[in-house]
Amino acid sequence: MSLIEIISGVEAREATLTVFDRDPSVAETLAEHFADRNLRVVAERPAEGPTGYAVLSRGGEFVTAVSVDEVLPGSAGGDADGPPGEADRAPSRRVGEPVLDHLDETLFTSYSRSDMVAASREIEDRAWRVGDGELHAGFQTLDVLTGESNTYDRLGGKERLEVHAYAAAEGEAPNTDRYEVHIGRTAEIRETWFVAYDGGGFDGAKCVLLAEEREPDRFYGFWSYDPDTVDRVIDYLTERYGTSERQGEDDATA
Repeated sequence: MSLIEIISGVEAREATLTVFDRDPSVAETLAEHFADRNLRVVAERPAEGPTGYAVLSRGGEFVTAVSVDEVLPGSAGGDADGPPGEADRAPSRRVGEPVLDHLDETLFTSYSRSDMVAASREIEDRAWRVGDGELHAGFQTLDVLTGESNTYDRLGGKERLEVHAYAAAEGEAPNTDRYEVHIGRTAEIRETWFVAYDGGGFDGAKCVLLAEEREPDRFYGFWSYDPDTVDRVIDYLTERYGTSERQGEDDATA
């Protein structure tokens, strides 16, 4: 297994939303709305029987069924922006919530470096707020890691938060004793960007961002809040790079 194979594995778990509606534009609208999710939207136009609903399945197995009005952007059931005063009478819901609740992973196909930084900050902030457990982050190169030294010194200063940084040997390693720096000499460390937090003992706080740089400054990968996926990434990093030395010593991962 490798980090690239983990990305491929998540992609292979794509769910399917089959839309039963006589209007083909309904499926097209939903495909656009869920474009950043690990979800394929297909249209069915039944000649008879009920319409106006959608079925979510994964691996050929039924997950849930919803009415189109519950997931269609701008519809009465899915629009959080109702008439004036409506928000005071009922809690707002995300558009597509009945489907989103069953999707633990978000695929993205063309994140920029700034997108990746923003996404990473979300996970780093969660680790900071919980203040416990393990945070694992890949920076591609030591030069990039050095540019983030202030942020990671701060995170590593949390007494119960164990922080691990991974980077290829390009540049100088930061001089720090607040977190561990693992120097990896494999291609995947240079080609991937990741941040994984183990939740500090709470499955509900686990999250991971993992992406491959397939073109210069363009990243393909996923977000996940699925505890098994988070554990898989952290277990792999620990087993593969846990013995990599910090500053200056040869690592065992070539």
